[in-house]
Amino acid sequence: MPAGGTVLPTAMASTASVTTSTESSELSSLSNNINNAADISVIVIYFVVVMAVGVWWNGNAEDKPKHCWRLLSGGPIYDLVARLMGASLFASNIGSGHFVGLAGTGAASGIAVTAFESHSFALLLVLGWFFVPIYIKAGVMTMPEYLRKRFGGKRLQIYLSVLCLLIFVILTISADLFSGAIFIKLALGLDLYLAIFILLAITAVFTITGGLASVIYTDTVQAVIMLIGSFILMVFAFVEVGGYESFTEKYMNAIPSVVEGDNLTISPRCYTPQPDSFHIFRDPVTGDIPWPGTVFGMPITALWYWCINQVIVQRCLCGKDLSHVKAACILCGYLKMLPIFFMVMPGMISRILYTDMVACVVPSECVKQCGVDVGCTNYAYPMLVLKLMPMGLRGLMLSVMLASLMSSLTSVFNSASTLFTMDLYTKIRKKASERELLIAGRLFVAVLIVTSILWVPIIEVSQGGQLIHYTEAISSYLGPPIAALFLIAIFCKRVNEQGAFWGLMVGLAMGLIRMIAEFSYGTGSCLAPSSCPKVICGVHYLYFAIILFSVSILVILGVSYLTKPIPDVHLYRLCWALRNSTEERIDLDAEDREENGAEDRPEEDPTEKPRGCLKKTYDVCCGLQRTEPKLTKEEEEALKKKLTDVSEKPFWRTVVNVNVIVLLAVAAFFYGYFA
Repeated sequence: MPAGGTVLPTAMASTASVTTSTESSELSSLSNNINNAADISVIVIYFVVVMAVGVWWNGNAEDKPKHCWRLLSGGPIYDLVARLMGASLFASNIGSGHFVGLAGTGAASGIAVTAFESHSFALLLVLGWFFVPIYIKAGVMTMPEYLRKRFGGKRLQIYLSVLCLLIFVILTISADLFSGAIFIKLALGLDLYLAIFILLAITAVFTITGGLASVIYTDTVQAVIMLIGSFILMVFAFVEVGGYESFTEKYMNAIPSVVEGDNLTISPRCYTPQPDSFHIFRDPVTGDIPWPGTVFGMPITALWYWCINQVIVQRCLCGKDLSHVKAACILCGYLKMLPIFFMVMPGMISRILYTDMVACVVPSECVKQCGVDVGCTNYAYPMLVLKLMPMGLRGLMLSVMLASLMSSLTSVFNSASTLFTMDLYTKIRKKASERELLIAGRLFVAVLIVTSILWVPIIEVSQGGQLIHYTEAISSYLGPPIAALFLIAIFCKRVNEQGAFWGLMVGLAMGLIRMIAEFSYGTGSCLAPSSCPKVICGVHYLYFAIILFSVSILVILGVSYLTKPIPDVHLYRLCWALRNSTEERIDLDAEDREENGAEDRPEEDPTEKPRGCLKKTYDVCCGLQRTEPKLTKEEEEALKKKLTDVSEKPFWRTVVNVNVIVLLAVAAFFYGYFA
């Protein structure tokens, strides 16, 4: 994409972003960088360490008590401490798409893109202090299950489950696979499709044999690797450019040498760094990321991602206690301040060091530099890794990319299997045993992998634009109605099922109209504007998120107040006003659960039977370890009480509250300096 552009990659931009059959000499030279013993040894050691952690955890999980995630976790994880949860939250969120996308957009337009990351600290606090306590008291395992308990019926639960699975495929998996494949392609000289297949295969094996428990523990290892590797690269980059002051001066002069050609009249704004490149808040009309969208639009998509997304919430439900959950959110909030230094600024430095490639604007020149004709900003971070770092450290950085990719994908695969098994499969097989549910969840991972491979052509199309704008735009079209529903469901007990359903439907229709229009017409570029009707595509996607969120709230409240309310007896501990109620709740989904026979699923035979080596290997690989003894009624009640307990020790409650104030002070300084 042109350096000054502000557009998204879309399917109809394929004519401008298809990779040519002849690779440029630049790419050919880069593909030979990871071919030495030092780099290869580092990569091999990384895989051995990560796999060893996962295998060790699975091997030691058998004799420990399990909790509500036992169906899909592969191990006990209800006593996770803050450092593990915080590292897992960060590693699950930061994928290779962030390294490629944030660095690419930073190279194109400056530091404003960092707001997508730094805003997260506020929503993490909302998650830990407001949303998680309700989820825990409700005793839910998935977000669709919360909707079923809160509103009753099945359509909301099924709708959200299917939509989440769709988002996993078209958004999360596609972005991570594409960005990870760029590194593999450049570093090892592999075909893009082969690189994607290898990444999927490794991740699938890791997920199927590990489960959520091993994913969370290996996330801690991978988060450390990501931070160390990206910190080292940042130091190398700033040393190469001559320090921070030299960086700010040279970036504003990083203009490609070829700005004419292909019979095009190219405006200087397409290849000249923006005057506000070092400002987070930008012009509300002409800015590529306008400040009203930054202030009001980003928190809406962040609310959906951090407080409702199954991948994130699933980890917070594994905490030792609520204080540990809050501390994990604070830790992750601090870590989310780092991308501006570890990803965005290195991407901007890449533009300085490799201006003709990263900031290319003439289509024929971009094809010569990186093989695509709409821009090479996606190659900003890989260029730094392969050009700046010495042998051994290059292997470490490739390991960082693989770590972030695998962490994100394993999280998605586990959460997707949980959603499918608990919210969809049980509707088909109402009396399925726990063994059958576990196997169904693991097989669904395989189906998800095949689906992801079918999306490879769309992944390839997206390489012509800025990846972060693509992911945030899709989030802005699909996320706001869900964010509106959960926010009102928790803080307004008057909302009922009819209002929730029609609010989601209206929001979905509006979001799909905008998204399909952009896929159909394209969003244009700095060189050629889009022909999409202004009435549909005329507003920035962050402004559209604000409109969509507001309309969804109005519909939800309007329909709810025109229809019958839900009696309080069905809402105890499901909304904020009734969160501390001790009265017995009559679940709206009680009849559904009786119909589904959830409490009467056949138990596995606890009798120990002789098993051959092949059977034992199969059980270990699938997480089908020793069958748990059936709990007595008293034990079940004790376990339920533990899993729904949100009490905190006064000392630790004070500690986390003080740390919130410190985090807010750090965030205020951060925005005050860069705004």
